[in-house]
Amino acid sequence: MREIAPATDLDGTLRPLPAVCHCLLIETASDGLVLVETGFGTLDTQDPEARLGQDFLAWAQPVLDPAETAIRQIERLGHSPADVRHIVLTHLHRDHAGGLADFPHAQVHLHETEHRAATATRRDRYPQAQWAHDPRWVTYSGADGERWFGFDNVQPLAGLPPEILLVPLAGHTEGHLAVAVRRSAGPGPAWLVHAGDAYYYRGEVAPGLPATPPMFDALQASVETDRPLRLENLARLQSLLAEHPGQVEVVSAHDPWEFQRVSAVDGVTAAG
Repeated sequence: MREIAPATDLDGTLRPLPAVCHCLLIETASDGLVLVETGFGTLDTQDPEARLGQDFLAWAQPVLDPAETAIRQIERLGHSPADVRHIVLTHLHRDHAGGLADFPHAQVHLHETEHRAATATRRDRYPQAQWAHDPRWVTYSGADGERWFGFDNVQPLAGLPPEILLVPLAGHTEGHLAVAVRRSAGPGPAWLVHAGDAYYYRGEVAPGLPATPPMFDALQASVETDRPLRLENLARLQSLLAEHPGQVEVVSAHDPWEFQRVSAVDGVTAAG
């Protein structure tokens, strides 16, 4: 999407880069592929104004290249789109849910509060066209689950291995989630957490980095639904990384410098 300039770049490592909205593809042993987020979909690339809106297009400046959609990247990896049996969404904003229609057979897992906000109570803030195909929703209550690394009401996904967990991280939206995946093999910490839009820039959760780019600060303030709750969950993510550096890695959806670093790691495989 549009280029983001760092607030400061003292050592020359944070050159301006285009913002991203990346997905996470998980291969399970017995339940096919699990796609965390869908990004923009093929229908978004075909009719962007109707599906995404002129204001969003003008601000975000997405490339909307069909080759960058999740379905095309999955095909290039040698998989069939039908192998994606499950989709997990951190939230239903247009840059995260646009590809739902590319996988109409998949079950779509998300927080019940997010589903209700997007489809019933706050429809004007969400692009209804992106789920006009009537997805196979699977929703989760925020009152269920157990404690995990300091987070409450964390629960596994229905019908999937217990190595994939939903972590409530509301504030950006009313039902925002993170998705935690326990690796069965490969480099890096045992747990990988896709935190969605809980933060936009790594420096928000990892001290010692340059300040947050002003554009990210302004955007987060303009879209958040509960600032105190968002900041509380941000502090929990900071503690998670500080207290368990060898056990947990956290990534967000939009930070291009963070994405550049983590995308060099090979794929994630979950047990089950």
